[in-house]
Amino acid sequence: MGKRPVTVRVARWSAEHPWRAIALWVIFVAVCFAGGSAAGTREATAQDDAIGESGQAYVMIDEGKFADEPAKDNVLITARSGTLDKAAAEKAAADATAKMRTVTGVQSVGEPLPARDGSALLVPVTMSGDPDTASDRVEPLRAATAEVQAAHPELRVEEVGGPSINKALDDTLGKDFQRAEILSLPVTLAILIVAFGALIAAGIPVLLALMSVAAAMGLSMLASHLVPAGDVTSSVILLIGMAVGVDYSLFYVKREREERAKGRGHVDAVEIAAETSGHAVVVSGTAVVIAMAGLFLAGDSTFSSLAVGSILVVAVAVIGSLTVLPAMLAKLGRWVDRPRVPLLWRLSARREGGGRFWRAVLRPALKRPLATLVISVLALLALAAPALGMKLKFPGTEDLPRTTPAMQAYDRLTAAYPSNGTTHDIVVQAPAAQAGEVKTALTKLSEATSGNPLFAPPEQDGPDIDVSPDKTVSVLYLATPFSMRSDKAADSLHELRETLVPQTLGGIAGAKYAVGGGVADNEDYAKHVWRTLPIVAGFVLLLTFLVMAWTFRSVVVALTSITLNLLSAGAAYGLLVLVFQSDRAADLFGFTSMGAIVSWLPLFLFVVLFGLSMDYHVFVVSRIREAVLRGVPTRQAVADGISGSAGTVTSAAIVMVGVFSIFATLSTIDMKQLGVGLAAAILLDATIIRAVVLPSAMTLLGKANWWAPRFMRPKGRHAAPSAEPREPELVGAP
Repeated sequence: MGKRPVTVRVARWSAEHPWRAIALWVIFVAVCFAGGSAAGTREATAQDDAIGESGQAYVMIDEGKFADEPAKDNVLITARSGTLDKAAAEKAAADATAKMRTVTGVQSVGEPLPARDGSALLVPVTMSGDPDTASDRVEPLRAATAEVQAAHPELRVEEVGGPSINKALDDTLGKDFQRAEILSLPVTLAILIVAFGALIAAGIPVLLALMSVAAAMGLSMLASHLVPAGDVTSSVILLIGMAVGVDYSLFYVKREREERAKGRGHVDAVEIAAETSGHAVVVSGTAVVIAMAGLFLAGDSTFSSLAVGSILVVAVAVIGSLTVLPAMLAKLGRWVDRPRVPLLWRLSARREGGGRFWRAVLRPALKRPLATLVISVLALLALAAPALGMKLKFPGTEDLPRTTPAMQAYDRLTAAYPSNGTTHDIVVQAPAAQAGEVKTALTKLSEATSGNPLFAPPEQDGPDIDVSPDKTVSVLYLATPFSMRSDKAADSLHELRETLVPQTLGGIAGAKYAVGGGVADNEDYAKHVWRTLPIVAGFVLLLTFLVMAWTFRSVVVALTSITLNLLSAGAAYGLLVLVFQSDRAADLFGFTSMGAIVSWLPLFLFVVLFGLSMDYHVFVVSRIREAVLRGVPTRQAVADGISGSAGTVTSAAIVMVGVFSIFATLSTIDMKQLGVGLAAAILLDATIIRAVVLPSAMTLLGKANWWAPRFMRPKGRHAAPSAEPREPELVGAP
């Protein structure tokens, strides 16, 4: 028989020494989490995040070592309707000024500033203490503003500014994510109970997924000291960890139950599951790791941190499914099927063999493979076609939910005071001796924008210029009256970069300059994504092809795999454009279209979808290959492999779709797009791709599915038949 695979040997040891395996796993998770918590997390710096010219601007500002600006908030006074009563507004402003000066945490209160059009009066408030934690200390200011509002009910008196908006958003979005995390567990558990019909069997995948997430969280904190962590790394670890952790355990548990149903003993059933599903888990995990590793080629600290977090949680999930899972299954024995949910248990048992439903679904692909393949591929290409018109932008402040009073107040603030909205940062780095020359040039630049409708006039007299303590870095802030992602704001950026800045700053010898700000971030990051996407995609496609070709000892299977995944990703892109670049589904998903897709999403979506969809592909093709190696004809092997694995794949897909759909209910547009994109792609992948395109392609190819160069061909008991057996009538097919 030869040496058994390592997955079988590890599973056999774990099954024979369950308590040792379980204890080692618990210690491993505890050490990872405790070690990470003790080490802490290193966040990315400006140098780590530098992308394009805007990134260079932030690096220069960082090198200038500017003193931390104190946090600033405002009291905004406007009319509830009609024209603002100037006398009443001035009285309210005087009350607000007096009240704010008595509040703990307020450093100073500025003179009331009237809007140019007379529609508002603004009382600037400077806070003391660490500006990074100002939002945690803004509540007393909001309470003081509420008292002024109560004393002047005829006016609208609001607290608005960076700290108060951040506080309101933290409260709203924090509740959002908390709700998503709380919902994901019962939704996942409910789906698994339906899939297994037994509570313990349903609980095992969830438990292992949560433990994998905990261990990966700790390891990612340790890894952040090599690759700085981004803001969303922990959220992605939770998202990916729950998806793959549940999937891998689901594949394993389903196969172990199937073997026990055939009369195998507990340890033997675990061993067979390790050789089949365990092998598929290793290949799937490797495919996901390869896909995620492609993010390193983006040259972006955010993507690198996402890659590290995703790779760690997938690796831990694979290790757990190969080690502690066999131990738990062997120790529980038939208790894994307890307590049973009567109706669901019978339905689960009936689904194990595939059933008539999946035979009916497969019928067109098996009887008329060419026509089915052409129609289904054309349908997917039609769905992918809108992706050709994809636009990329960062969501701006205007895309945040307007359900909070703070964001409604922000809209009134930017309408009355345009310079408080979108700004360009023109940064100049030059020797200190040239500081006067730099200031003169920046003043000329500010004057050059006067009267230009692309720029907003400053609220103060003279240009808004900051100079670093060593006088080597100067920053001019120029406002534009347009939203950050609007075409007009982009026009103002191009006007600066292509004409105004070179004309006014280009003559300063030895000076470096760059234009940054929110609009510049948008433009530069979109270009960065379009430039790096082909590189990342090429890397992922090449390595995935090599892994699949070696795993299945077939060049054709490898080519089919990456082609189907490209179809799935393309269809997901097209669907995203259809849903989010217009207002067609705005009411359904509760969003206002930003006319674009979030800049970082296509690249991240590609690697995640390519990795996760391999779970199903490897599992299904492994079952088909098992049948072929037993001498079953291709058409029958396809029918048996897909119908036999349909229940497992469907359950795994429903879990993923359920979890991802919860993210589509969040308030922010980026999370909505991520949730819809992932849920739609997984749904398409598990239905049209696996139940229509894959079987029709493999049936059409027949024996050619398993072609490979001589050096790749398997030997011995794993060799594919040298001749295609005669096709008998399909069991259960017409």
